[in-house]
Formats: sequence, structure tokens, C-alpha cells
Amino acid sequence: MTPPPYVPGHHLLDGRTAVITAAAGAGIGGATARRFLEEGARIVIGDAHERRLKESAAALAAEFGAGKVAALPCDVTDEGQVNVLLELAEEQHGRLDIVVNNAGLGGTADLVEMTDEQWSKVLDVTLNGTFRCTRAALRRMKASGEGGVIVNNASVVGWRAQRGQAHYAAAKAGVMALTRCAAMEAAAYGVRVNAVSPSLALHPHLVKVTTPELLAELTEREAFGRHAQPWEVANVIVFLAGDYASYMTGETVSVSSQHA
Repeated sequence: MTPPPYVPGHHLLDGRTAVITAAAGAGIGGATARRFLEEGARIVIGDAHERRLKESAAALAAEFGAGKVAALPCDVTDEGQVNVLLELAEEQHGRLDIVVNNAGLGGTADLVEMTDEQWSKVLDVTLNGTFRCTRAALRRMKASGEGGVIVNNASVVGWRAQRGQAHYAAAKAGVMALTRCAAMEAAAYGVRVNAVSPSLALHPHLVKVTTPELLAELTEREAFGRHAQPWEVANVIVFLAGDYASYMTGETVSVSSQHA
């Protein structure tokens, strides 16, 4: 089955300022940055890959306007860099409305062969990084008194089992739990916290680090018989970030048929 036509923007995020982590390149973060711009938002994008970040920001600024796009290298394992990224949004646009925590790190290793370093590195980026960004965003949104939205990127492996993914699955299950708990605290000051849970959203960087056999197996499991386009996941992030989801918080929305 072929993907549906690309959905045009509908001004769902007009005037909002959004920070998106791991937003350089062709994956979900990059697709989300483009979708947010198409929906009228101003964006500040971060990524640990400085060259790709610079190239992505320049391309988006050329298309949507320099005033709409700012970028800053950000390693989410460093609290200082996280704070500087969010500060840039406030300095440039006077507010922080949306934070999309997309940064994550995968890997494949059977548990009996997995080292402490492999385990800790995946959890530090994927779970602890989401925690650092969520904490920093909530502190600012609470202080502003103007509410806000946080959208985290989880994964279907947070629900189901997959060999060689114990560290990644544990981290993504943690992101889901973090999302629920943060939502209960943040509701008191008008902030919504939700997550998306994609399965296989294929892009060039993923192809480089995943075997063709595994990609074929994962694709066959999908109800539509194909992988998702990154922009199809980004569409759900747009929904959660916008006003149509005004009564949703603490939810993890599966963007896949493989949530169990």
C-alpha cells in the first residue's frame, strides 16, 4: 500500500513558538520541524549533530523565512545545553509554547552480552534526556503562567517485546510513565503532556543502522503492509500540540497497529 498524499498546513499552530530536539535530518524530528512551520509556528531546533543541524536550519529558513527558524546544537544529556536551547526560544520570541522531545538513541544487543555502558548510554539519551527537557520546559511554563504543551516521542517497543531491545524498550516504557506522571503535575498550571508511540518510520539514517532483514520483518507486521512516513508521525504530533487536543493529557498515542 502506498502512502497517502501529503497533507497541507491548516494554520493549526499560528503564532506558537516550539522547541524540537533531534530535529536535524530526515527523521521524525526533521519532519516535525517542517510540519510545525507549515502550520504557522516559529521553531527552535536542536540536535547533537552540528553539521546536519546547520544544513537543516538553513534549508528551512530559506523556505519559510529566517525569522521563523533558529537552531542551536544541543546534547540532551547535558542539562546546561537543554536550558540554553529553551532560553533561545524565549529570547527570540518572548515565549515558549510547545516542546517536542524527540531525542532518542537505539541499538541492538542481547541482554546477556549488553554492557553497562550500552545500557546507560541508551537510557541517558532516551529517558533521562526526555526527563531533563521536560523538567526544564515545565519550570518555564509554570513560571510564565500561560500554559503550554509537551509532546514526547515514545515507541511501540515500550509496550511490546523485541529481542535485542531491552535497553531501548525500558527507556521508551519509561518515557510513557514519565509522560503520565508529568501530566498529572502539569495540569495544575495549564500544561498538557502527551506522547506519540511510533513503530517503523523509515528514513535514510535508520537504514544505515538497521539490517534489511529486520526492516522487512517490521514492515510485514504493520496493518498497512508498509512503514510510516516520518511526516505521518509528525501529523499526530501537530494534533497533540494544537488546540484540537485541548482535553488530552497523560496519553500515549500509538502511530502504528503494533501497540500490543
